[in-house]
Amino acid sequence: MGRTLAERFPEARDAFAEADEVLGFGLSRLAWEGPEEALTATENAQPALYVHSLAAYRVVRTRIGPVAGAAGHSLGELSAHSAAGTYSFADGLLAVRRRGLLMARAGERTPGTMAAILGLGVAEVGELCREAAGKGHTLVAANLNARGQVVVSGDVWGISWAATAAKKKGAKRVMPLKVSAAFHSPLMGPAAEEFGTTLNEIPFRPPSFPVVSNVTACATDDPNRIRELLVRQLTAPVRWTECIGELLSMGATRFAELGPGKVLAGLNRRNAGGIPTLALGTPESIESMEESK
Repeated sequence: MGRTLAERFPEARDAFAEADEVLGFGLSRLAWEGPEEALTATENAQPALYVHSLAAYRVVRTRIGPVAGAAGHSLGELSAHSAAGTYSFADGLLAVRRRGLLMARAGERTPGTMAAILGLGVAEVGELCREAAGKGHTLVAANLNARGQVVVSGDVWGISWAATAAKKKGAKRVMPLKVSAAFHSPLMGPAAEEFGTTLNEIPFRPPSFPVVSNVTACATDDPNRIRELLVRQLTAPVRWTECIGELLSMGATRFAELGPGKVLAGLNRRNAGGIPTLALGTPESIESMEESK
């Protein structure tokens, strides 16, 4: 994660070096060399994703021009606010590390997981969740990613039941996700409460460009409201389709996904109405963008 970016661009290298200093351990080495099981632990994965995304942003911010607005999927919303200057890189990194630790602890207290349901609409998934509740399970729609793709989150037994029940309702596929807990569900309640205390200790400023909230699918420049929404995000669904719709209504003419992978660029084939999305997380992708100008 981010190694070739840091080798190629000093801005990215500086971001990883700063992260190591702020955290007091070698996050860069963990991101670049593993071991994978340590990197994918949520208390490490979240800061690694944060740093990679912001390293990429530091590289491209002078290349892509003014930012009309931003959104981030789950953890990515905290990265987006750091890019917008809502808080400092260091404060955001410490908050993200704390977020990961709290979410991991909540998962240990009450085991849970997540699964992607393909081929059912939001209303059908909602019906599935209500049926699960009637059987004593915790099951909620956690990520509203795109038309026909909803991720559910809940206790282990609820997800297992949903895998069978969703197919009976016509789901094309149910894909268990490799996660350590039931993110964006009521099972994250204890983590959200403690995370609120963490955010209250960090100076917040109005963002320099709009950042659309996962919770409301709207942007706000009120620092106290931003804090509140980042806390609620841990137990609320990520309304991603609506977030992209809000950016479109703000006049977006192109999108850039900053960080590892191309998952959001893939979702934008359905969400962005044909507007192009560039995935900018590697030197090759950034150089290709510059060559195509």
